[in-house]
Amino acid sequence: MDLFRNKIPDVVIRRLVTYLRILTDREAGPDDYISSAEIGDLADVNSAQVRKDLALFGEFGKQGVGYPVIGLRDELIEILGADRKMYIAIFGVGELGTALARYLTSRRETTPNYRFVIKGLFDVDKSKVGKEVDGIPIRHIDGLGEVMAASEIKIGVIAVPAWAAQDVANKAISKGIKGFLNFAPVRIKTPPGVRIQNSDVTSDLQELGFYL
Repeated sequence: MDLFRNKIPDVVIRRLVTYLRILTDREAGPDDYISSAEIGDLADVNSAQVRKDLALFGEFGKQGVGYPVIGLRDELIEILGADRKMYIAIFGVGELGTALARYLTSRRETTPNYRFVIKGLFDVDKSKVGKEVDGIPIRHIDGLGEVMAASEIKIGVIAVPAWAAQDVANKAISKGIKGFLNFAPVRIKTPPGVRIQNSDVTSDLQELGFYL
């Protein structure tokens, strides 16, 4: 299954996440169906692309009828592993790291079955270590191993300055973290088997500005 997952383009996974959100937001009974055209309209892709994406994982619909809303939603939850808890560590508890921690904590409190759970906040600033963000203690990054021993952290969120990002990633990888969401404006080198997703707000704004 891991080999199969690695062959699926990232853009397809992003679209599946969008399809799942559409189905989750839709009130439906056991006999309610939705067409690929309707999913496509809501996801801003054409219906053929919807059918092609879903066909990579099996046959879920009925020709001329569409897809059972609840059935397809449950299939996508299983495909994406969206029913599994995912434990997170945030590295860098400045303005961005603090905002991310508060956002995730708020979602956890207000959204039923929200899967992303913060298990650690880490920083090297002695003035921050020992304090809390929404009840979560800030630890020195040297304490990552102890936290990892107590909880299976899967994702590291990197919210440190660019010059510190690679070192932070290296330390986290050495402790067993396999996936990263990187907000630092720098490309991080990782070994095989480690996934990293970059989120650069400035680059996104520059791209948007080109069209305006």
